[in-house]
Amino acid sequence: MTTTPPPADNAPVADAPAVSAPVPVTAVSAPDSRWWWATVALLGGLAVAAMALAWRAEQRLASVEQELVRRQQDSAGQSTEARMLAKQADDGMRDTAAKVALLEARVAEVAIQRSQLEDLIQSLSRSRDENVVVDIEAAIRVALQQAAITGSAEPLVATLKQSDERLARYNQPRLEGVRRAVARDLDRVRAVSVTDISSVTIKLDEAVRMVDELPLLASAEPPVPRAAVAAAAAASAASARAAAAPASAVPWNLMPTAWLATWDAVSQRVWSEVRSLVRVTRIDHPDAMLLAPEQAFFLKENLKLRLLNARLALLSRQFGTAQADLVIAQAALERFFDRSSKRTTVATDLVRQVAAQARQVGLPRPDDTLAALAAAAAGR
Repeated sequence: MTTTPPPADNAPVADAPAVSAPVPVTAVSAPDSRWWWATVALLGGLAVAAMALAWRAEQRLASVEQELVRRQQDSAGQSTEARMLAKQADDGMRDTAAKVALLEARVAEVAIQRSQLEDLIQSLSRSRDENVVVDIEAAIRVALQQAAITGSAEPLVATLKQSDERLARYNQPRLEGVRRAVARDLDRVRAVSVTDISSVTIKLDEAVRMVDELPLLASAEPPVPRAAVAAAAAASAASARAAAAPASAVPWNLMPTAWLATWDAVSQRVWSEVRSLVRVTRIDHPDAMLLAPEQAFFLKENLKLRLLNARLALLSRQFGTAQADLVIAQAALERFFDRSSKRTTVATDLVRQVAAQARQVGLPRPDDTLAALAAAAAGR
């Protein structure tokens, strides 16, 4: 069997110069035809199988895509739900933190109350001896602070005396050592002469008050002795009585005596007036007589400032500064003021007394008493 392929429509037709010779057709044998159809059938089966596999793969890919979309939607929903849960958890955590802080505050308050309650129970369960020891020790420590502030030994002396009296009333043999220690410390504190700041400041205030009334050496009016003033007053009174009495009332034999008394009174008065015209005074510093009135005013004000500075220094426990101001004030009193006047003498004595008392003295500590109290509190 021979087949002639049809001519292609679009094949170019060449101008053949001559008619071609006929192609010889080879005859196909039967076995070759069977192999060819078997090959075609195999190729067709393979094509069908490939198409089936491709369709199945496409179906599986579509199902996978649908599953991925579904899972993506589920993931989006779960993420939204997770955000909401996280927000709720955050809010809950904040509330929980606030509640925990409140609980911690209450626990701390309860702990404080518990410690206070334990202290109260301990103080209530403390024995009578321990109460006495603790009270005496607290009183002595407070007295030490008061003595350090005021500079006086009176608070410590009073506290030690009260402690001794309390121990004597208590009459406990266990505390006899404490009582002996209190007696020793009391004797030591009494033996120390501590400056009494209150009395010293009172003396300084009195001296400051007297400064304006002190007479200066440069003063034009000297002080009149009190004896001369009294004698002159008595003579004046006697002369006035003698002049006022009628002549008939005086006996004739006593008239010369009355005249002599009158004459003595008048002469004494005249002599005192003459003596007041001239005054003789020993002056160790001549410049003290050359003070002008305005300089005298500033001198007195400066003296008062010195005394006030000494007072402030004593109140602040600066005894060195106080001594320096008192020395300057004493030198001014002896140099510029009339030492024959009683007021000047009193003011000078006050300043000297203050200078003698304003000394730095260390107040002894009641160490024996405190050691005995510690031993008694420890049960020894």
